Amino acid sequence: MRLSAFNVWPDGAGGKVFEPELGAYGSTRAGRLWVILAKAKLRTLRGTHSTVKYVTLMPHWMTVSFLAALGMHLVVQLWLSLRQTRHVSAHRNEVPPAFADAVSAVEHAKAADYTVARQRFGRLELVFDAILLLLLTLGGGIAALGRLATAIAGANPIWAGTVHVLLALLALSLASLPFSLWRTFVLEARFGFNRTTPAVFVVDLFKSFGLGGLLGGGIVALVLWTMQASGERWWLVAWAVWMAFSLLLLWAWPRWIAGFFNKFTLLTDAALRERIDALLARCDFHARDVYVMDGSKRSAHGNAYFTGLGREKRIVFYDTLLQSLSPVQVEAVLAHELAHFKLKHIPQRLFVSAAASLGGFALLGWLSAQDWFYTALGVEQPSRSAALLLFVLVLPAFTWILTPLGAAWSRRHEFQADAFAARFSDGPELGRALVRLYRENASTLTPDPLHSAFYDSHPPPVVRIARLADPGSAQFALAAGQTLQST
Repeated sequence: MRLSAFNVWPDGAGGKVFEPELGAYGSTRAGRLWVILAKAKLRTLRGTHSTVKYVTLMPHWMTVSFLAALGMHLVVQLWLSLRQTRHVSAHRNEVPPAFADAVSAVEHAKAADYTVARQRFGRLELVFDAILLLLLTLGGGIAALGRLATAIAGANPIWAGTVHVLLALLALSLASLPFSLWRTFVLEARFGFNRTTPAVFVVDLFKSFGLGGLLGGGIVALVLWTMQASGERWWLVAWAVWMAFSLLLLWAWPRWIAGFFNKFTLLTDAALRERIDALLARCDFHARDVYVMDGSKRSAHGNAYFTGLGREKRIVFYDTLLQSLSPVQVEAVLAHELAHFKLKHIPQRLFVSAAASLGGFALLGWLSAQDWFYTALGVEQPSRSAALLLFVLVLPAFTWILTPLGAAWSRRHEFQADAFAARFSDGPELGRALVRLYRENASTLTPDPLHSAFYDSHPPPVVRIARLADPGSAQFALAAGQTLQST
């Protein structure tokens, strides 16, 4: 445990009160004694006959809270992962009746094995991430990187702060690199999904570093300048800057950035394009273009998505998806994705994200002015960049408890989008498309109910397919009714 994790209280019995600032020592005997006590990580308690009566360890409440929250989060994550592993393994040889005609016993067993392998690997990553977080915070990693940044960039707080944050992000990326390599070239390859070559992996890595340094460094420097120049309400200005940057990136990503990593070509299948145009007309929806992405360059998994804002909205299909589904199934999947725009799910999520980030910046504005926020988390010398790093790294240890709420909200949106697709396209075909995607992506059909409720953004396969197969059900009717009200 580092010095900064402890409060050290002076004894006033001798009539001397030490300053509780690490650095305001001076050359007095009292100051030297304070340094000795601080380095010993001891708390001096008031005595009656001597300067120091006795000592005992007393960690700061923030340190205790952080360790307790982090420990509880890790325990819950590991417990849920073990539940998922046991539940999936227990149903490995039992294909759910609703999927018996479409998923073979061999395919179902492969999905179970894939899920179990990912969970086991994920547990190692969880433990590693927790240890890395402790090393960066209480272990003094952020403080050490701050000193290195100052040595590199000089005393200018904005340049040094930007380098500080980028060094921390680089350290996190390099620390996670072995896991990325194993996941890509061992785990995914073992189940036949990996198509990434070592050359593509290396090129992607350097592209990510370059783009992250350029965009990340730019927004960090801007936020640090805002913190320095905007007075006590800097957090409000910084929030506005962050939101403007986020919206700009959302608009610019499909047009200028995505092409650095993937090749996008216009859809050339005339019959499919005609079907898509008819769907867009029925839904009164405008999209700039329909593209096919070379997802098969890296993985055998398939997907489809919308991206962009305003007139820059684009429809993107993975080439692997088009190879797997029939035209009517592609249309049904697209209708589901389109529903998230038409039902205003995207604006809702943007609003919640904006509100949450506003609250986060307000909290950061208060915490960054508290000396204990730094010292209790391993940073002896407060700085704006240290405040940003501590906040971003430590906050998830306290907010993880909200994960089930976000997952439940997302599943509600998915049900509504299914109802929308059934109304404007073909519900049964959407169900068949989902079954095929479950099979080809080796998605487990039998997730643990508690794990699914806590994490999953999409409904469990059995529940989802049952609703699509029975449009007359009360649950499907409720989702359809909410869809009609939204449109």
